[in-house]
Amino acid sequence: MKSTMMEVPLSLNHLLERAGQVFHGNEIVSRLPDKSLKRHTYGEFYRRTRSLASALQKLGLKKGDRVATLCWNHHAHLECYFGIPAAGGVMHTLNLRLSADEIGWIAGDADDRFLVVDDVLLPLYRQFAGAHRFEKVIVFPFSGAAVPGEFANYESLLAEADPDGFEYAGHDENDPVAMCYTSGTTGRPKGVAYSHRSTVLHTLVASLGDFWGLRGTDVVMPVTPMFHANSWGMPYGAVMMGVKLVFPGPHLHPDDLLDLMQVEPPTLSLGVPTIWMSLIQTYDAAQKEDSPNRGRWKLPKGMRSLVGGAAVPEALIRAFDRHGIWILQGWGMTETSPVCTISYPRRELGDASADEKYRRAAMAGVPVPLVDLRVWGDGGEQPWDGKSVGEIQVRGPFITGSYHEVPVTEEKFTRDGWLRTGDVASVDDLGFVRITDRTKDLIKSGGEWISSVDLENALMAHPAVAEAAVIAIPDEKWSERPLACVVLKPGAVVETREFDTHLLNRSFAKWQLPERYEFIEAVPRTSTGKFWKLKLRERFPK
Repeated sequence: MKSTMMEVPLSLNHLLERAGQVFHGNEIVSRLPDKSLKRHTYGEFYRRTRSLASALQKLGLKKGDRVATLCWNHHAHLECYFGIPAAGGVMHTLNLRLSADEIGWIAGDADDRFLVVDDVLLPLYRQFAGAHRFEKVIVFPFSGAAVPGEFANYESLLAEADPDGFEYAGHDENDPVAMCYTSGTTGRPKGVAYSHRSTVLHTLVASLGDFWGLRGTDVVMPVTPMFHANSWGMPYGAVMMGVKLVFPGPHLHPDDLLDLMQVEPPTLSLGVPTIWMSLIQTYDAAQKEDSPNRGRWKLPKGMRSLVGGAAVPEALIRAFDRHGIWILQGWGMTETSPVCTISYPRRELGDASADEKYRRAAMAGVPVPLVDLRVWGDGGEQPWDGKSVGEIQVRGPFITGSYHEVPVTEEKFTRDGWLRTGDVASVDDLGFVRITDRTKDLIKSGGEWISSVDLENALMAHPAVAEAAVIAIPDEKWSERPLACVVLKPGAVVETREFDTHLLNRSFAKWQLPERYEFIEAVPRTSTGKFWKLKLRERFPK
């Protein structure tokens, strides 16, 4: 028997058309480099996006051509998200936090044809311009300054285009729409291409009530960069639901974000733990009697916050909860679109103690629908008992099955088609994933494994600690021992033996305690905000 359903391909173009027809009066706000606010309606976004697509086709864009973006979070970047695939191209977001050499290598590896770049980022572009030649460089006048004559002006191209006469490029739902490169912390970055189908399915799943819980009345502030993992897919969900978007632009300092929250209070914000850690510390410091910022800020009442990109310390969740803001932690990768698990309040835990709810909230969470997840250990697939550990392996319709121009190998994909994530975890009977480490960051001391993540989260719960990262150092007797790199809060003074006592009181065994502590000014980070332990291992080889 054949299906009676219409065979309509999943397409981002449907989301764009829906935004223009249904949400034409809703608002998109962008903060410019001078901190003023630029406002557009979804109706204007719809016409500008179609104009961009029309302009790209006039420039000769062919189906499958890569169009790179080097942009902050703002309305024009959102137009690229939909306008480039509407024209038949593939949007390739370049990570502006990488070195110029690495950006140039990535653009060359992707064979990007065109580039859309913010005028304020032209100095960065010029640093790698010799590494890869773009056929056309289109400058978005983000600051309002005149565009240099050797470049195409983004606004002029849109003004000269015909949004009404534009016709969408023919496509299949499996055609690529966007591309992002992995962080490359263990080798050269690798390109991941997302399709119409994978992106629409990911958007639908992530928008469910227990996850993003997007509503038409929401005001969403995406602090997560649009240049990495597509801002966790939020731009697509926001356009699908017509929510008000508030883009922070290049101003991501805690003071700037708190100032923006006073003008445009979000109901949902998202960002990496580093951002929220510094934000809540800045806010709490402003509440002190002698603070020059006392009374300057209020946290948005009832705001939801989605945090990911690195392990979220339980101390951070507790800190925000004291102000009535509950943090949802998510886990995923560039390869998983990226939402893979989210730790949301479960009905089964309604009567659990506050400590148990915090403990669960600090876990990676439960696999989202359409994602299969297993933990693979030395003896095969591990039971979901909360104790047995192994590598997380996943599969699903928005999980990558290969990398751009890279052969499929068993190092990254199993013989039966699962993605090997490199994260080590256990899963309990409710499906909560507890990540214990990356495979390369586990510490094996005397034949026993020690989780650097567990030690870090416990140390960051100490009132004197702002940040902590734990690495392995070689040891003649035990093979490896933990070294804790600690960043103290301003003005804090502490003896290292206090840390030992603190960890012992949190159920760590004596043999699990760090061999020594090093006080550092800041933990080095990758371009996506994760702890860059490679740099710490180089700094502290023994």
